[in-house]
Amino acid sequence: MKKMKVRLWPIAGKINLPTVLKTAIPPGDSMERLFIATQTGEIFYVGDSGLRTFLDISDRIIKLGGPRGGYDERGLLGLAFHPQFYFNGLFYLHYSVAGTQGPGALTEHFNPNPCDPETLSLRWNNRETKYDHIDTVEEWLLQANDQPQKLRTLLNLKRPFLNHNGVNSLNFSPETGKLVLTTGDGGSGYDPFNLSQDDMEIAGKIIEINVAKNQFSDPPPIVTRFDELPEPIQETLTVMAKGVRNIPGIVFQRFYHQYIKYAGNVGQDLAESIFSFVHYNPIPVPQLVQTSLMNSDQTGLINFGWRGWEGTLPTSVIKECTSKPTLDEKIMAYYHEAVKISGQRLPPLTSYFHQDPRPDKFAGTALTGVQVYMGNGIPNLTGSVVFSDLARKEESGSPARGALAYTRLRADDKLSAFTVIETDHPFATEAAYYVSLGTNLNQSRLFLGVYGSMKVTDFNQGTVFEVIP
Repeated sequence: MKKMKVRLWPIAGKINLPTVLKTAIPPGDSMERLFIATQTGEIFYVGDSGLRTFLDISDRIIKLGGPRGGYDERGLLGLAFHPQFYFNGLFYLHYSVAGTQGPGALTEHFNPNPCDPETLSLRWNNRETKYDHIDTVEEWLLQANDQPQKLRTLLNLKRPFLNHNGVNSLNFSPETGKLVLTTGDGGSGYDPFNLSQDDMEIAGKIIEINVAKNQFSDPPPIVTRFDELPEPIQETLTVMAKGVRNIPGIVFQRFYHQYIKYAGNVGQDLAESIFSFVHYNPIPVPQLVQTSLMNSDQTGLINFGWRGWEGTLPTSVIKECTSKPTLDEKIMAYYHEAVKISGQRLPPLTSYFHQDPRPDKFAGTALTGVQVYMGNGIPNLTGSVVFSDLARKEESGSPARGALAYTRLRADDKLSAFTVIETDHPFATEAAYYVSLGTNLNQSRLFLGVYGSMKVTDFNQGTVFEVIP
C-alpha cells in the first residue's frame, strides 16, 4: 500500500468536542448536509451560510467533567438518521442523562492480579445503587416547523463506570433496516465484571433495534441485563456480536449483493484493533434469554474476544520491572478465558500497537474512528478502510497529534498491514487530538473531528475538517 499525504480543509471551528460526523438530506431540503454532534449536547449542520443549530440537548446531558479533571467519556454519544429521514423526519440519539450521577460500581481502581484469583472474578453487586450514570436511546421527530420533538425512549441503560459507553454509537444497517447500537463494556479497565462475555449483559455488545416495532413502554425500565427487559422490548432486539471493549461505531461497505461490516475495538494497554465480517448470526434477545435459562452459552455470536484477548494478543497486565526500570513485565491477565475463547473469537482485520518502533508505523493511544472510503477524489484510498487514533506517542514535550491510517481487506483473510496517512496541516504548537471520523452517505468524502484538549470541559476547541487530496 502506498504512502500518501492529504490536506485538511476546515469546515467548522471553535465548537465543542465533536463525537459524530455524518450527512443526511433534511425533509424539504434539496442538499445533503453535514451534521456535527458534540459531546456536550449540541447538534449543528452546515447550511448555505455556515454552521446552524439543529438541536441543543445540553440541558439533558449529565454534568461532564467527572473526577478526572475534565476528561469524560459520557455525553451525547450517538446520532443516527432514519433511512427514510427525508420523508419521515425520524432520527435517534444516545446520551448520558442529566441528574443520574451515581457513586460508581467499585470504590477502588480495578487492578487484576493473576496471582490473586479473587481479583479476577469480581461481580457487579448492588446495581440499584452502585452505578455511575444512566444512558438513554431515544427516537425524535423533526416536525414540519423544523422543531425537533422527542417521541419515545427505546432503552434506558445503567452503566457501572464513567468510561466505555461507545461513541458514534448509533448507525442504521442498510442490510436489515434496523438501528445498530454499539455499547462499550461499561468501563473501568480490564472489564472487572467480564460483562462483555456474558450473554445476558447489555454492555460489551453490538445490538440491533427494530424501530419499526412500536412495542416500547415509555419510559422503559432502567436495566443492565437483557433478561430485565419486558418481553415486548426483548422482541425488538437482536444481538450481532459480543466481546467488545469500547467501539467507535459500525460501518457497512457494499460489496456486490452483500455488505462487509467493520468495527473497531479500543485496546487496553497493547493494541487497537479493527474487525470485519460479512456473515453473522443475529440472535433474538428472547432466544438469548431462553438459552441463559437453560444454562447454555453456545449462542454462535460473533466474538471480538475481549476481555481474554486484546486484538491479536492475549490481554496482559503490564508492570515495571523493579530490577530493570527500562523494561516492562507483561503477564497474561486471564489465561483460562483466553484459552476458552481462542477458537471462538473473530481475528481482527488489522491491529496497531501502543509500542511500535518501526519507522513507517506509529505508536497509538486509542482508536477513535473507522470509516470506508469509496470516493475517487483520493484515488489511492478508494475501497480502503480509514481509521483515526487519538494521539500518536511522540517525544515528551511535543504537542499532541492524532494519527490517520488506512488498510484493506485481504482476499486470504490474513491480518492486513496498515499505512500511515500524513496530514498536511499547520497545527503549529497547538494540540490536535483526532477525536472522530465520518463520511457522507455514499462514502465518497471523509470528515475528521479534531480537538485541542483531552478535556471535554475545555470548551470551543474543536474543528471539523474535510480530508482532501
